[in-house]
Amino acid sequence: MELVIGTKRWSTWTLRPWLVLKRTGEPFTETLIQLRQQDGATEAAIRPHSPSGLIPLLKDGDVAIWDSLAICEYLAERFPQAKLWPADPAARALGRAAAAEMHSGFASLRGECPMALEDQPKSVEISDLTQANVRRIVRLWNDLLTRFGGPYLLGEWSIADAYYTPVATRFRTYSIHPSDYGDAGAAGAYAERLLEQPDFLEWERAAQAGV
Repeated sequence: MELVIGTKRWSTWTLRPWLVLKRTGEPFTETLIQLRQQDGATEAAIRPHSPSGLIPLLKDGDVAIWDSLAICEYLAERFPQAKLWPADPAARALGRAAAAEMHSGFASLRGECPMALEDQPKSVEISDLTQANVRRIVRLWNDLLTRFGGPYLLGEWSIADAYYTPVATRFRTYSIHPSDYGDAGAAGAYAERLLEQPDFLEWERAAQAGV
């Protein structure tokens, strides 16, 4: 298997399937594309790999998958022993809904507070729309943590947690505290838990080394 990813300091889209692929325990080749190059160099580097012109992209034999959520679903089916989704249909559906909401939503938070793993925490003023995004995320986290008892959104770690790991990095980088948005402690502890995961720490070390 080969996973084509972007610069680790910035690429939330490629962090998510990378975390999921690591959870399978399967060996894979990591192909890194430097993002934010000038004069179309990034697009030119991606084009030989991806029919959509976008990354991440997973190559598995003659199969090439170019969407992060599709990659994660493929890995869940390809490696059922990794238990990337829970067996319970209701839990699985709620987890998929949470991941899909992140996949297509929260544009204001993503735009105002991009992932920047090279940055030290800093205080910023965020817009009303971004604050609404944060409130929704905190409420979603608390609802799922309460329903399934933690320590992760669906109990055990799942694809849904991979999808919200970049959010936890944003909260840390921009000093966004869940307790300011209706959290009594569970969501904040969950965000910290995501950032303590060994696979994320491996990614972060590479990011801080300039990868």
